[in-house]
Amino acid sequence: MAKVKNSAESVNGDRFKFEYAPAPEAIDMVKIKKENKLFINGKWVSGKSEKFFETINPANGEKLAELTEADAQDVDRAVKAARKAFNGEWSKISGKERGRYLFRIARIIQERSRELAVLETMDNGKPIKESRDFDVPQLAANFFYFAGWADKLEYLFNGKSVQPLGIAGQIIPWNFPLLMAAWKLAPALAAGNCVVLKPAETTSLTALLLTEIIEESGLPAGVVNVITGAGKTGAALVNHPDVDKIAFTGSTEVGKTIARSTVKSKKILTLELGGKSAHIVYEDAAIEQAVEAVVGGIYFNQGHVCCAGSRLLVEESIAPVFVHKLKHRMASLRVGDPLDKNTDIGAINSRSELDKIKKLVAAARNEGYEYFETAATALPEKGYFINPCFFNNVASSANICRREVFGPVLAIQTFRTPAEAIKKANDTAYGLAAGIWSEKGSKIHKTAAGLKAGVIWANTYNKFDPASPFGGYNESGWGREGGRHGLLSYVEVK
Repeated sequence: MAKVKNSAESVNGDRFKFEYAPAPEAIDMVKIKKENKLFINGKWVSGKSEKFFETINPANGEKLAELTEADAQDVDRAVKAARKAFNGEWSKISGKERGRYLFRIARIIQERSRELAVLETMDNGKPIKESRDFDVPQLAANFFYFAGWADKLEYLFNGKSVQPLGIAGQIIPWNFPLLMAAWKLAPALAAGNCVVLKPAETTSLTALLLTEIIEESGLPAGVVNVITGAGKTGAALVNHPDVDKIAFTGSTEVGKTIARSTVKSKKILTLELGGKSAHIVYEDAAIEQAVEAVVGGIYFNQGHVCCAGSRLLVEESIAPVFVHKLKHRMASLRVGDPLDKNTDIGAINSRSELDKIKKLVAAARNEGYEYFETAATALPEKGYFINPCFFNNVASSANICRREVFGPVLAIQTFRTPAEAIKKANDTAYGLAAGIWSEKGSKIHKTAAGLKAGVIWANTYNKFDPASPFGGYNESGWGREGGRHGLLSYVEVK
């Protein structure tokens, strides 16, 4: 096999060279339909308007498939099918039986895990090792976890009985299409609700493959309905009068629009929105471990995680050493074909997202902040790619330090005292996550107590478990997903 030669610039200006052989993941197990239909009432059906839109492979800019653009009539059909199932067969089966369906879905996910991972990478642009090692295992784990809850709902409220809300409208983003689907579908079904799911328009293919798995599991018709489309489709679902619950993950701007449009209704609403999360690294931290977590938290996922550690607050006494080590680690990152198992950083999901990231980076460079950009490979000629970078000694007022970039861009600041670190970490409109790095447990607990963040990791970052709730404060949304808390917003106490 031919080898690809790569070179990267070390932090002292020298050059070092290394070689590695391409390791592309096979894609022959993935069968993509040229035209994809809607899934309503247990059947694959055409849209009323018969309109389609394209979904693109971000690694090369080529069309993968066409998707049906659902209109208001299609949304109404899906909601009616869900209501019929909720009032009919689904409400009559026991929690134990619901759990069996969820277990069955989880097992089929495991059987088709490679197919799901490859398709996720092709449609989303994230590296195959992330799809393979994180997204799909977490997808199965969430269905397994909530399957166990299905016959234990009386324990949610200290022995009080609960009942499902009814019809849940669920809208998921493009950054983690499979995982976000699991976070919403699994608890809703475990609690006895029926669902109308709308995936992001740029990453709908794995949601449709998951729908095939749900169909294979034998779930009764109408319990899960999946419609594809863009903003108008989502708005029709949000505003449908017979939807009892809206669960949305996406941008803060869209979340605010949804909140305004549902405020006069009786809909239950959960929102998981943006973030500008911070690592706080104290001088007594394990520096190498912290550097690796900073790199993993913002670069390995292209910064496409709402809780990405896109801000770094490092104690002033170790800042030069930390930044030096960070530069050295970044110089080894490989940007390229997401299906290559050697790739660390894949493609940005769409041209519009890439342009948005480049615009924010250019603005920060014009403001004069110290800028560093490097990677071990040259950017591919086709597709939507950008090198990882960071800005050092950034002011708290800078846009790059306050706005969610949603790309592999890090903003670095220093601090002298824990109080200053907490103040800077909280100086944002968001409040989703944070990471604290220190060898002293008392310092970690004191810092955590002062942070306004829904999820706080200590000496690690971006670790998830289906049993742990996830969510934020302020403009990061409200409500929680995952764990016992993830079930609470899908039931009401009798």
